[in-house]
Amino acid sequence: MVFSSILFLFLFLPALLVVHLCARTTKARNIVLLSASLLFYAWGETWFVLAMLASIVANYIVGLLIDKLDNKKSKKSVTAIGIGINLAFLAAFKYANFFCENLDLLLGPLGLPTINLPPVHLPAGISFFTFQAMTYVVDLYRGEAKVQKNPLNIALYISLFPQLIAGPIVRYHDIAAQLEHRQVNAANTAAGIRRFITGLVKKVFIANIVAAPADAIFGLEATALSAPLAWFGAICYTLQIYFDFSGYSDMAIGLGRIFGFHFPENFNYPYISRSIREFWRRWHITLSSWFRDYLYIPLGGNRKGPLRTNLNLLIVFTLCGMWHGASWNFILWGFFHGAFLVAERGLFGKVMERMPTIVKHSYVVLAVIFGWVLFRADTLGHAVDYMASMLGGGTSVLSELGEYAKLDVLWAMGLGTLFSLPVLPQLLKGADKLLPTEHPNPALPLARNLATLVGSLGLMYLFILCSAWLAGGTYNPFIYFRF
Repeated sequence: MVFSSILFLFLFLPALLVVHLCARTTKARNIVLLSASLLFYAWGETWFVLAMLASIVANYIVGLLIDKLDNKKSKKSVTAIGIGINLAFLAAFKYANFFCENLDLLLGPLGLPTINLPPVHLPAGISFFTFQAMTYVVDLYRGEAKVQKNPLNIALYISLFPQLIAGPIVRYHDIAAQLEHRQVNAANTAAGIRRFITGLVKKVFIANIVAAPADAIFGLEATALSAPLAWFGAICYTLQIYFDFSGYSDMAIGLGRIFGFHFPENFNYPYISRSIREFWRRWHITLSSWFRDYLYIPLGGNRKGPLRTNLNLLIVFTLCGMWHGASWNFILWGFFHGAFLVAERGLFGKVMERMPTIVKHSYVVLAVIFGWVLFRADTLGHAVDYMASMLGGGTSVLSELGEYAKLDVLWAMGLGTLFSLPVLPQLLKGADKLLPTEHPNPALPLARNLATLVGSLGLMYLFILCSAWLAGGTYNPFIYFRF
């Protein structure tokens, strides 16, 4: 079940809102949300919900042990076991086939028996809820959070459905107090609805529309693409992945707000960045900060000299790529970004600092687009051939750009380009200056209320359009389901 589906919008969510409204205490609301979250996950993953329940039980027990032990060495050992259990879940479900396939490539030529592991199902969102579970264990060990003795609260933290499938990654110490007490009121609900609709519009009217030509072009023979067609597909995917993922994050944050939770922001206009370093401060913020605090800094960060710092960056971003998917494409995509971060710490970075802003922006956009080709291509060979076609190395047999550059796609690309810039915050900021909250003019409160009403009606109209679009059975892929 995805948020941008008729089933979720008109059955699951309304029913949950009614039941949640009837629950009068935080404890009762937690039970309602936990039940709904398990149902939400089981709807698409059926019996694999048991894997998530096993993760919940294991991390709950590890947390109790860490709290009970007084010896620091024993605490460290139990923490290591907890981290190992969580990594074992990832290894078993996400990386088992990848490891076995690569091991078979070594065993076969040596005449040794190969493993030939059957395909292992990848439970949706396992990378996200596993990382959240690890933050609980590590935060307890570091003394940054108190143990949660109520198993239902730990279960809700790990399984909470708004950010279960694709984040944002929420750290336990940021949400612990909200599990015990939170405000569910009209202001939070209104703000949450606005944020949810904003994300739904991003998903339906930009990401879904540009996804069709992106998927079609990446599905063609890469060596036969003309350069314009290859660039068109890559740009479409660049917009698709941003508006798909940031739209989902907006919907998750909005849903959390409706139920009284305040989740961290996950995107901050990454395509306006002037360096790859800045890009990772703006893209998937909760993941990049997770790797910084739970891996980069423990490895030594930048405290052990330039060589060690560069090595740490390469390790962290290679693992970041591997987190996204069990294939060499993702691993090299992570290394690709890590290499740029290393370069920006050296002479290349000093040269770029002196360049005009437009040159910095262009460098980042080009690097990111080529990186997305690695991310999107089915195989490493496909990615190399696709990049070659972008650089004019293809046979140019397939060059019918007009077949894919249809009017609705061009409109979506234009809107995507526009709203990749911080246009909306600037408009809202301008509106606040025109209609300040405190002003002696008695007409201003009325004007503000009228502007709020018009904005709310506009969002409701967009919601109806999105619903009609989805009811029509339009193309509705979701990129981050495979992570």
